[in-house]
Amino acid sequence: MEVLSVAAEVYPLIKTGGLADVAGALPLALGDKGVTLRTLLPGYPAVMSKVNGGRVVAEIDDLFGAPGKLIAGRFAGLDLIVIEAPHLYDRPGNPYVAPDGWDWPDNWKRFAALSWVAAELAWGLVDGYHPQVIHCHDWQAGLVPAYIKYGAPSGIKTIMTVHNMAFKGFFGREIFGQLRLPPQAFEVGGVEYYGGISYLKSGMECADYVTTVSPNYADEIRTPEFGMGLEGLLNGRADTVIGILNGIDIAAWDPMTDPALPQKYSGNTVHMRRANKALLVEKFGLDGEDGPLFCVISRLTDQKGMDLLLQALAGLVGLGARLVVLGSGEGYLEDGFRHATGLYPGKVGIITRYDEELSHLIQGGADAIVIPSRFEPCGLTQLYGLRYGCVPVVSRIGGLADTVIDANPAALDAGVATGVMFDANSAHALYEAIRRTVRLYNDDKTWKKIQRRGMKSEVSWEASAHRYADLYATLTGLKLNDDSND
Repeated sequence: MEVLSVAAEVYPLIKTGGLADVAGALPLALGDKGVTLRTLLPGYPAVMSKVNGGRVVAEIDDLFGAPGKLIAGRFAGLDLIVIEAPHLYDRPGNPYVAPDGWDWPDNWKRFAALSWVAAELAWGLVDGYHPQVIHCHDWQAGLVPAYIKYGAPSGIKTIMTVHNMAFKGFFGREIFGQLRLPPQAFEVGGVEYYGGISYLKSGMECADYVTTVSPNYADEIRTPEFGMGLEGLLNGRADTVIGILNGIDIAAWDPMTDPALPQKYSGNTVHMRRANKALLVEKFGLDGEDGPLFCVISRLTDQKGMDLLLQALAGLVGLGARLVVLGSGEGYLEDGFRHATGLYPGKVGIITRYDEELSHLIQGGADAIVIPSRFEPCGLTQLYGLRYGCVPVVSRIGGLADTVIDANPAALDAGVATGVMFDANSAHALYEAIRRTVRLYNDDKTWKKIQRRGMKSEVSWEASAHRYADLYATLTGLKLNDDSND
């Protein structure tokens, strides 16, 4: 079976968040399940430098304003089709944001082009390539199902995967005439959204199936609290909305082989993490006192509950704990954590940049990772934490609730606890969770049991890749040649 995945970022070529990890890991996980998955992505400078030497498989005279080419190649085991279009993608830095900090004003065109090329591929743009399913990731690929729905009959099936409902890809009505869609597409059942156009809503409306990245989030987004104004649409097609939990690449995230860790370890040697902790404390300029070391690896935003953590920070330090923060985001939150480093010298450290290698060291050295999100479609950092024995302290929402088992008395007695949970949107509840975590940490025998249980958790793509393969087969009626159990 041929599946075309469409994503605006794919690890290890380009990454700003968890979407890239998913788009990079899922194709590899499907390889032994009878699915050939090829990924279409924009030719940003970072991507073009890695596919140098690929072959031109198609030329497009007018790709939304100038010519473009499609380059086929392979990188890190991924089968790629890259859109070479300098007028759209040859820009520095973040793929969505200009150097002045504002979104590129033509993002509507850049990602309409991505979706339009995907549809053209489905209709035979490249000789001999005819995918049966197009798997679309987030708003940047949201117009694909609309192009398929309103285009020539093809039998192509589409799946829209929602990684975060908060980002809708909303643009004014004035762009509609340039999207290469027929007039009837500007309707409630098409791309129209409150008088404008939402790429995410378009995908959710027009796709054959909508998937989210965790079962709990699939339920949450059908409520007014989490549906972001789209809960009515989702409830209207509830039988085609499903949650499939994200996984992680357990080869890239393996504490026994990770090159970013000076000290490798396993569940049986989890005590050896202390060497990584010592280096981490040094890197962040913290004091060397004993006590739990909490960490944050996140965008610093209200959605991620970082304001709640700032409110709880005095309590955290008062409990004899320390905190390291890796991330960037809203200015007032960055400033708040920087200010905290002065208020609590040696107890709080922050580095505001993207650093993949350092994120591995933090997971391999910190004792607990704090994820106080107000909503969280799936979350990956808690999965990395489980894998590395960095105990997750998480809100009881979305994919966090699907992946972490709270260390309440019953779970501790049953030997199944993997982390600490609390009710979202409350600084007091977060502080109580931190206090409970410190108490567990001070019971060394119990703490190591929680760490080891987390490290045994199933966090790979194996089960979820099977679910996606089954969904592709359901849509197409094709039988898969699944070698994964051979």
